[in-house]
Amino acid sequence: MRERGPVRVEVTGPVLVVTLARPAKRNAIDPATTHALDDAFNRLEDDPALRVGVLAADGPVFCAGSDLVAGAGPHTTRGGQYGVVRRVRSKPLVAAVDGPALGGGFELVLAADLVVASRAAWFALPETIRARVPAAGGLHRGPARLPRNVAVELMLTGGRLEAERAHALGLVNRLVAPGMVLPAALELALDACAGAPSAVARLMRGLRETEEHGEATGWASTAAAMEAQLVSEDRAEGNAAFLERRAPRWAPDDDVRRAVLGRQE
Repeated sequence: MRERGPVRVEVTGPVLVVTLARPAKRNAIDPATTHALDDAFNRLEDDPALRVGVLAADGPVFCAGSDLVAGAGPHTTRGGQYGVVRRVRSKPLVAAVDGPALGGGFELVLAADLVVASRAAWFALPETIRARVPAAGGLHRGPARLPRNVAVELMLTGGRLEAERAHALGLVNRLVAPGMVLPAALELALDACAGAPSAVARLMRGLRETEEHGEATGWASTAAAMEAQLVSEDRAEGNAAFLERRAPRWAPDDDVRRAVLGRQE
């Protein structure tokens, strides 16, 4: 086992297990975490003895997304956001989710190829509630991995998708009891080692190539939306509402708006 700041790395046979280890911060991604994740997944890609990666987390929350105080740090050369989200991989990645995955945390899950979740897990993309848009792939990967209407509802309302429904909709490959996620993820990772490494690498490349057009359009749309939101009046109100732990008050503050906010308080 190797320790590096907020991320723990362990080799189990041909599987590299990478564990987010900031439970006191809900495993929010800060610059040190991004750097450590990038380092770990570079190792997975570069070591021929490693065949599959597993991304897990300590504590009751899988990941709450970017650290709102420190930020997540710059995109890495090989991995992009969080050192993972835009990575070109030749080896499969399994997300092992045993608690809530919110915002960027859910986008980490969407960046994986396979998902194991417990009944304690749930998923959300609440960025619009804070005058943001999902910036790490959720805007286009959510509708690609879920029925479009389900993904759109999550992004518009900030609501949650429970693990049982996510399993029924096909996002989650294996649904297990709380506390059993990592063993189940390791089992699935080992199952994924059954194929020849060369065939798996070509399979991963083929999947990437078939998705490239949608990914390119999605990233361009995300960048345009984020650029516009960064200078919007709503952005300041979204930040203030989060820090003050209240529902945001978007302009204009009419009767319909007040009714909506009353339900959110």
